[in-house]
Amino acid sequence: MDATGGGSFDAETLELFDCEIEVDIETSRPGGDLRRTTIWIVVADGAVLIRSWLGERGRWYQEIKVEPHAAILAAGRRIPVRAIRADDPASIEACSRALEAKYAADTATPQMVSAPVLGTTLRLEPA
Repeated sequence: MDATGGGSFDAETLELFDCEIEVDIETSRPGGDLRRTTIWIVVADGAVLIRSWLGERGRWYQEIKVEPHAAILAAGRRIPVRAIRADDPASIEACSRALEAKYAADTATPQMVSAPVLGTTLRLEPA
């Protein structure tokens, strides 16, 4: 995963990601088998951001670090994505603000914006 990129999702896909409370991410296990994990997803200033609530220990996060091509499954769609590290202060802050706004009532939100997991912030781009 590198910090470069430049692709963006169309408006319909951004709206889908913004509205869906939970989506599944499909990552590749070592050996090629696919794994689906339910995650939170946010859109902040047009950027699609995700974060591992288990930090570095999250299996999907470990897998996506090795193979950044994955897919988001939402509303009956399978959307191929590429994960890019977004562990710079601006991206981390944007993700945290978006998580706090979208999931304000969820008891897991404080964990998602806590220091141990901030470094697992990823930006998704179309693959």
